[in-house]
Amino acid sequence: MEKHAQCCDEQCVHTELVSKVLDELPDEDALYDLAELFKVFGDSTRVRILFALLESELCVCDLSEALDMTQSAISHQLQILRTNKLVKSRREGKQIYYSLADEHVVTIIAQGLNHILE
Repeated sequence: MEKHAQCCDEQCVHTELVSKVLDELPDEDALYDLAELFKVFGDSTRVRILFALLESELCVCDLSEALDMTQSAISHQLQILRTNKLVKSRREGKQIYYSLADEHVVTIIAQGLNHILE
């Protein structure tokens, strides 16, 4: 019978390695926040918005047209992205323009895309 690759053939804990891992492991609050951040990327509509904003700063009207969605749907998703500090906004007259919050967001998107295209 073939053994599962996920299991060790022999029970042996490498205490030095486990100790090193535990020393470097972020606290539970940080891990929770990271998991919540990744949940935001779990929605294809939000990812589409982020990719659009990767190309250019856009207002809700622009995003609605580009993504063929209602302005209400775009606004709802932008609120989630703003709450999670992935996008920022600025007002110019009567228009509010959205852009990616910082270079970290660009890096996350680029690394994620590179990973799936490998």
